[in-house]
Amino acid sequence: MTSPVSARIKIAVIIPKYGIAGGAERYAAILTELLAENPGYEIHVIAHRWSSSSTSITFHHVPVISFPRCLTTISFAWFANRKAAQLHCDIIHTHDRIFHADLFTMHGVPHSFWTREIRKKRMSLFDRVTTWVEKRLLNDPRCHFLIAVSTLASEQYALEFPDIREKLQVLHPGIDLERFHPRNQEKYRHKIRDQFNLPDSDLVLLFVGMNFELKGLGTLIKALAQVKKQRPDQAIRLLVVGKGKQARYHKLATDLGVADAVRFAGICTHGMEEFYAAADIYALLSDFDTFGMTVLEAMASGLPVLVSPNVGAKDLVIDGQQGYRVDKTDDRAVAERIITLQDNEQRSTMGKAARQTAEKHGWETVVRKISGIYASILASRE
Repeated sequence: MTSPVSARIKIAVIIPKYGIAGGAERYAAILTELLAENPGYEIHVIAHRWSSSSTSITFHHVPVISFPRCLTTISFAWFANRKAAQLHCDIIHTHDRIFHADLFTMHGVPHSFWTREIRKKRMSLFDRVTTWVEKRLLNDPRCHFLIAVSTLASEQYALEFPDIREKLQVLHPGIDLERFHPRNQEKYRHKIRDQFNLPDSDLVLLFVGMNFELKGLGTLIKALAQVKKQRPDQAIRLLVVGKGKQARYHKLATDLGVADAVRFAGICTHGMEEFYAAADIYALLSDFDTFGMTVLEAMASGLPVLVSPNVGAKDLVIDGQQGYRVDKTDDRAVAERIITLQDNEQRSTMGKAARQTAEKHGWETVVRKISGIYASILASRE
C-alpha cells in the first residue's frame, strides 16, 4: 500500500541564492534536486532568488533588506526562519547563516576569520552583525550537525568556536563523474588545443580562477619560466581560464620571457570539461580556498594536480600520489614538480590515482550521507 503524500518528510532547504552563481549555490542546487528524487521527501526551498527547472521542489520567496547593508544577513535569517516555521517542516537544512536549523552545511569559514585574515579588513557593522547571526546558529541547541566542506574549514571553525568542536563533521562536495571523465580527451582535446593554438605534442598546464592574484597565477607563471630555463628542449604551455588583471600577468610573462607560452582563454560559462580534456596538469595555488571545486573536477578528468596548503581540496591529494602539495610562495619548488610531471608515465600514474580518488566523491555518496543525517535528526527526536 502506497504511503500518503502527507507522510513524507518535509524538508526546508535555505539559501539566499539557489542555483544562480557561486560554488555554494551550485552545490546546494545539485544536492537538493538529487534529494528531491527520493519519494519520501517533500522538499521546500526558501530563498531570495533562484534558478531551477525542477518540478519536484516547491520554492518560497523571502525578502532581504539590503539597505543599510548591516541588515542583509539578519533580515534574510529572520524571514527564512519565519517561513520555515509557517511550513511546519520536519527538518531545516541551511546552507547559510540563519537563526535556527537542524543541519548547517558550511561552505566557507567563520565570517570574522574571513574578514580579519583573508580580506585584511577591520570589522564593519555588517561584519559584526553577520558574525552574531553565525554564532547564534552555531550555538543553537537544535543544530546538532555542522558540516564543513573541508578539513581546512572545519579546523578554522573549531579554532574560532571551540565549543562546537564535537558537532563538526567534514563532507566534501560531490562531482558529476560522467561529465568530468578521462574519456573526454577523445572528444575535446584537439578542439580546444586547435582553438588556442596549442600543439598536440606540447605539455599543457591548466589554471582556472576568477581572481588571478588570489588563485596564485603569478607563482605559476614564474614557475613556468623556471621550467623553460631548465628544460628548454621540452615544449610547455600554460592555459589560463577565468577573469583577472590580465594585462598585469601578460606583462609578467613578457618580462620573464614566456609570453608566447601563455594563453588567456577568458571566462568559460559552460563546457569546462572540455578544457580539462585538453590539459595535462592542473594547478590551483590559492592564498585561501575553502575547498576548490576545480581541483576535484580536474581529478575526475584524470589530471594530476598541484595544490597549495591553503586549498581545502588538499584533503584529497596525498603528496606524490594524485599530484603534489606545493608552497605557493616557492616558484622553484612548483617548477620542480612540473618537471617531474613532464614524464609521461609519472603523469599517467598520478592521473589514474586522481580519477580513482574522485570516484569516491560522486554525488550519490553525498546524497546518501546527507540522507543518513536526516534520519539521525528524526531518530533523535523519537
